[in-house]
Amino acid sequence: MNFDYNTTRNELILAEYGRNVQNMVKYIIELPDLEERNKYAQAVIDLMGFLNPHLRDVADFKHKLWDHLHIISGYKIDVDSPYPKPSPEDALVKPEHIGYPQQKITYKHYGKTVETMIEKAKAVEEPERRAAMVQGIANFMKMAYVTWNKDSVADETILKNLRELSGGQLQLDDNINLNKVEFKPVVARPANNNNNRGRNNNNGKGRQNNNNNSNNRTQRNNNPKQRH
Repeated sequence: MNFDYNTTRNELILAEYGRNVQNMVKYIIELPDLEERNKYAQAVIDLMGFLNPHLRDVADFKHKLWDHLHIISGYKIDVDSPYPKPSPEDALVKPEHIGYPQQKITYKHYGKTVETMIEKAKAVEEPERRAAMVQGIANFMKMAYVTWNKDSVADETILKNLRELSGGQLQLDDNINLNKVEFKPVVARPANNNNNRGRNNNNGKGRQNNNNNSNNRTQRNNNPKQRH
């Protein structure tokens, strides 16, 4: 018995579409009639879009599917594409390097944002506003420290790091109490039960009215004058 292993098959050009799509594209290439090739190519494009629904979120995803069709065919398929036919050279073009910011962070658990806030606070001349900013920065530093280290930290450590990062320009009293800010998830509000309460109240009133009517009928039956 002969087994067909993947290692003996042709290489998958675009694995996300599978071998069946690749075989269908190969079949379309060998069709002699252009109109028939166009019909089958459109069917394969629809199938490719169905197999990869995430491409629907990509701008001009139909163009991308047609490009992939040409790539799967090894740029050999001859069909009337609604988009310009790509060339093998296009696949060799590398995107330009966007460059990465080379910034040194003194304490990575505080992040670059803390250093930026410290620089902003150093530029503030108003004493009260500056003190409020320093207090907020220190609280944030304590929150960030506990978030990344999962351990408690002494306020003295935070104040020491604050002095180091600000070059001694921002300081707080050593006896100050820092609060660790905690971000709690938003609790969903309970469903509005006003309507239910209204229905319950109405039902209660209805039952009360029914009871009153029953009592009135009983009193009339027991009163001989009312029977006559």
